[in-house]
Amino acid sequence: MEGIKQKPTLIEALTPIIFLILLLATNVYVFGNDAISGSNQMVLILSASIAAVIAVGRLGLSFHTITKGMLHSINSSMEAMLILLLIGALSGTWLLSGIVPAMIYHGLNLLNPTIFLFASCLICCIVSLATGSSWSTVATVGVALLGIGKTLGISEGIIAGSIISGAYFGDKMSPLSDTTNLAPAMAGTDLFTHIRYMVLTTVPTISITLIIFLVWGITSDTSAPVDISIVQGAITKEFNISLWLFLVPIAVISMIIKKVPALPALFVGTLLGGIFAIIFQPEIVSKIADTQGNMAKIYYIGVMKAMYGKISIITENAMVNDLLTTRGMGGMLNTIWLVICAMIFGGVMETSGMLARITEGVIRMAHSTGALIASTTGTCIFFNVTAADQYLSIVVPGRMYADIFKERKLKPENLSRTLEDSGTVTSVLIPWNTCGATQAGVLGVATMVYAPYCFFNILSPLMTMTFGFLNIKIARIKKEEIEKKEVGNVA
Repeated sequence: MEGIKQKPTLIEALTPIIFLILLLATNVYVFGNDAISGSNQMVLILSASIAAVIAVGRLGLSFHTITKGMLHSINSSMEAMLILLLIGALSGTWLLSGIVPAMIYHGLNLLNPTIFLFASCLICCIVSLATGSSWSTVATVGVALLGIGKTLGISEGIIAGSIISGAYFGDKMSPLSDTTNLAPAMAGTDLFTHIRYMVLTTVPTISITLIIFLVWGITSDTSAPVDISIVQGAITKEFNISLWLFLVPIAVISMIIKKVPALPALFVGTLLGGIFAIIFQPEIVSKIADTQGNMAKIYYIGVMKAMYGKISIITENAMVNDLLTTRGMGGMLNTIWLVICAMIFGGVMETSGMLARITEGVIRMAHSTGALIASTTGTCIFFNVTAADQYLSIVVPGRMYADIFKERKLKPENLSRTLEDSGTVTSVLIPWNTCGATQAGVLGVATMVYAPYCFFNILSPLMTMTFGFLNIKIARIKKEEIEKKEVGNVA
């Protein structure tokens, strides 16, 4: 690392991590689900301070170098934070326009409690596979499914688990996904070889996940606590429910399928939501605006309030009231605060060379193919925990292990598959990771509440390690391929 006068020892590198883990555990015990409201952020800052003291006092780095590392880390997550803000605004206009209520209304006709978890996971699989985005899937279809599931009397933790399981299946497998393109680029293979090789571990994993949700629904008490018609009646009394409203989510999904970047796609979806709110729900817009003046001013204020702040649609049914509440952009600021603090910690750890020092010892202990794949898996999860960023959990281990896989005569698709099986899917299980913080904020369900039910995300790294230790479908570089490459290099 540039500017480091002395390489950190393993104890020095582990000290901030141990400090972080101990204080985070304390936060969970003391604050419970409210830990994300500020205490976790402070723990990340305190842990970054410990790392910075070691970097300056022991390793000889200047504080200027550390600051540059922190700013670089924050900058790498800037797009994710902008997407978060737009998701907040989109959720506001989609509620105001009646899009989300319409999804809930019609969804109650199609989904019964017995198959709900299975169906919600499968629906999110299809949508995320088509769009390549777990975030867009959760923020649109996922939010509606959560409302439907809660109305059916199902625990919000397991509903969120089924939604996230399906959403991250597509994030992992879709050729439109950024991580699906990033992993083979880091490992040194092509996109479609990577996808074909992932099928071997991913199909069994999602099959097991769907079976779990199906059995869960069949064996659970499926009696809904309220009459569905009462919920639908409360919605139709306040909203003009029309199939035309579905044009907006169809437009957003179509843009993403056509590879329109997430930021403009979500922005257009937000504006369309506002326009449809004025067309279909003018009375609700006026009520939210709560002001006097000409209609143009009233509509402008009502739509703007939905974009930036908390709005609630009050009905005769208390349960429906809980479903018809959104926090807008302002509701995402706490999550963005957490992301910034996580990036500060990750930036200090990476700039000081502490993360690299910890992983060096892991590499040296990986003697067999199974151990190497397990080490790669552990390293990806480690970076999700410490660097708090999904992309870093793919990029850094990908760079670290690429040469070692080649030395062991293992084709690069082994590495790219492992990166996705562990780095992509486990990010959402970490409360302070950008993915975990985002999905908790979007769904309004704490990470530690939904994490135990994200069966696809939990099983994926276990599946890839099982394939490694049992030597199942491990692609190896053949002698003739090496000779052919050497001849090509000479030529």
